[in-house]
Amino acid sequence: MKKRQFSFRGFGQYAVCALLLSLISLSSVLAQQQSITPNYVGAELRAIVQAVSAVTGKNFIIDPRVRAEVTMLSSTPMTPDAFYAAFLSILQVHGFIAVTTGDVIKIVPDASARQYPGYTSTDNADGDDIVTQVIQVRNVGAAQLVPILRPLVPQYGHLVAHPGSNMLIISDRAGNVNRLLSIIRRIDQSNDEDIEVVPLLNASAGEIVRVLTALTQTPRADGAPVSINLVADARTNSVLIGGDKSERLRLRALIAHLDTPLEDGGDTQVRYLRYADAEELAPKLQQHFAQQQGAAGAGGIAAAGGNQISVWADLQTNALVVNAPPKMMRSLLSIVDKIDIRRAQVLVEAIIVEVIADRTAELGITWAVDGSSRGNSPVAATNFPDGGAGVVQLAGAAAGGGSGGTINPTGLIGSGITFGVGRLSDSGTSFAAILRALEGDADTNIISTPSIVTTDNEEATLSVGQEVPFVTGSFSNTGGVSGSVNPFQTIRREQIGVKLTITPQINEGDSLLLEIAQEISSIAQSAAGAVDLITNERTIDTTVIVDDGQILVLGGLLEDQLRESDQRVPILGRIPFLGALFRSRSTDKVKTNLMVFIRAKILRDSTQTAIETNAKYNYIRDIQQGRRGSKGGVAIMPGTDRPTLPPLDDFLGNDTANADDLRQ
Repeated sequence: MKKRQFSFRGFGQYAVCALLLSLISLSSVLAQQQSITPNYVGAELRAIVQAVSAVTGKNFIIDPRVRAEVTMLSSTPMTPDAFYAAFLSILQVHGFIAVTTGDVIKIVPDASARQYPGYTSTDNADGDDIVTQVIQVRNVGAAQLVPILRPLVPQYGHLVAHPGSNMLIISDRAGNVNRLLSIIRRIDQSNDEDIEVVPLLNASAGEIVRVLTALTQTPRADGAPVSINLVADARTNSVLIGGDKSERLRLRALIAHLDTPLEDGGDTQVRYLRYADAEELAPKLQQHFAQQQGAAGAGGIAAAGGNQISVWADLQTNALVVNAPPKMMRSLLSIVDKIDIRRAQVLVEAIIVEVIADRTAELGITWAVDGSSRGNSPVAATNFPDGGAGVVQLAGAAAGGGSGGTINPTGLIGSGITFGVGRLSDSGTSFAAILRALEGDADTNIISTPSIVTTDNEEATLSVGQEVPFVTGSFSNTGGVSGSVNPFQTIRREQIGVKLTITPQINEGDSLLLEIAQEISSIAQSAAGAVDLITNERTIDTTVIVDDGQILVLGGLLEDQLRESDQRVPILGRIPFLGALFRSRSTDKVKTNLMVFIRAKILRDSTQTAIETNAKYNYIRDIQQGRRGSKGGVAIMPGTDRPTLPPLDDFLGNDTANADDLRQ
C-alpha cells in the first residue's frame, strides 16, 4: 500500500488565497461603513441607539428614563467613530450621558452620571465622557477656588475641596474638566511673597515694629490695601516681614535707616505709656535692673554700662525716661512693651431677690363686772397684755377724762375691728365687754441689681443707700432754773442700702476669680421714727470662680417663723365654747426667701464695652420714654419739655448740642 504524503507547500498556497479573499471582503465592508450619512427627523432616541449599536458594534443598556425625540441632519458621509461622537453630542443636548463599564455602555440621565464609575483622568477619555479627577493645588487654597469654579460646573457635575490635602475633586465631562484644569493652572501660580527676618543691632525690635505698623496702616493714595505683616521677635531682637516683595524692600530700607547706633551721650529714650502708670512702673524697673547688675558683679561678670542705668517717670506726659546701654535698653523696653498693654475690664452684676410673706391673726375678748353699788356684789375684770386696749384701759381713760380731761379714743382703739357692749348703772350692776379681731396679710418682693465695671485685678466699690439717724443719747432740762441747761440728743448716722465691693481676676480661658463683699441693709417695717430703729442686715464675704457671662448663686436665706400667743384665765379659759370669753389669741407667721446671685462678663476690647454701655443707656432711655406724657410736655406746665436722654447716635455725634439737651 502506497502512502500519501501531505504537502505543507500546497497548504500554504491555499491559506494565502483565503487571506486575500478575507481582506478583499473586509475592505468592501469598511468602504461601505465609511459612507454613513445619518438623517433623522423626530426619531425616537431608542431607534438611534439601535442604529449606533449596529454601526459601531457597541453594546448599550438604556435607562427607562431615557426618552426623547431626536432630529439630526447630515449632508456629508460620516465614519463610525464620527457617528458615535455625534451620538454622544445628541445625548448631551437632551440631558443624557453614556457611561462606559467594561464592554457595556450605560445611557442614563445627567443627574445620575456621577454615581457611576468613569474615567479618573482626561488622557484616554473622549470629550463627552464622564471624568472624575483629583487636582493638587499648590500655591492657592483649594477652598478659595470652589466659589470661583462653581459657576463653570453644570448641575449634574460635582466640585468639592479637601482642605486637609489642599486638593480639588471635579466630576464632569472630559471637555469641561480640561477647561477647568487650564483655568486652575493659570490661577495656581506662585507669587513673590515671602517672610524675611531682619536682625537689629542697635534698635529695639518692638519699637521698630510699632513705628512701621503706624506707617503701614496709612491708606495708599490709590485706595489699594497694603498687604504687609510685621512681627517683633524679642528673643533675637529681629523683625519679621511678610508681604509683597516691593513692600518688603521698602521696609528693609527703613529698618536699616532706623537701626543706627546712638551717638555718645545719646543713649536716652523717652517711652510714652498708653495704659500703665509711669510713676508706679519706674521704681520697679530701676530696682529690677539694679538687682541684675548686682548679680552680674557678684559673678565676676562686668555689667554692660556699669551703673549708668536710670529710669524716672514724667507725670505730666505719663512717660518713662530711660538712660541705659543699647543691650540693656532693648531688654528694658521689651519689658515695658509687655506690661504696657490694655487690660480687660469686667462687668459685675449682682442680683438680690428678697420675698417676704407676713400673715397675722388676732382674736380676744376682755370684760369687766362691777356690783359694788349693791354692797356685796362681785367685782371682776379680764385684761390681756398682748390683746391691745381692753376694758381696763378704756375705764382708766374714762376716769382721767372725768376729772377735767378729755378722752382720746384714737390711741385706745387698736387695729382691726373693736366691738363693745355693756351697761353703766349707779344703783345696779355695771358690766362691759370688748371684742377685738384682726387678720392681716403682707407680701414684700424686693429685687435689686447693682452693677459695676472695673479693670482686671482692681478693687471696685459700689454703695447705694441712705444715711439713717440713730439716737445714741439724750439729756433733758430738769433743773429748777429755767434755761440753765439746754436739752439735747446725740445722733449717729449710719448708711443703709446696698454696698458691693469686688476684685476680679481673669484666669486662663473664660473664667474669673471674684473676691466679693456684699452687704444689704434696710430698716425693718416696724420702725416708726428716729428712736428704736431696727435694721435688717445681710452680708456675704466670699471668693468664687465663675465663667464668663454665667450666673452663680452666692448664697441666701430661707427662713420660716411662726409665733403663736394664747393668753387665758386659768381653768375658765379651757372650758369648751364658754372659755373663749376668757381667752386672747394671736398668731404671726413670717416667711423670708433671700437669694443673692452674681453675673460677671469680660470686656476684652472696646467693642464689647460699647455693646454693654449702649444696652444700659438705651434701657434707661426706654424707661424715660415709657413714662406717661414723656413724649409731650410736663403736666400743668405748658411749654416745658420733659428731660429725656437723647438718642445714643446723636449724643455721640454731637456732644455740644446734646450737652445742652441734658442740662434742660
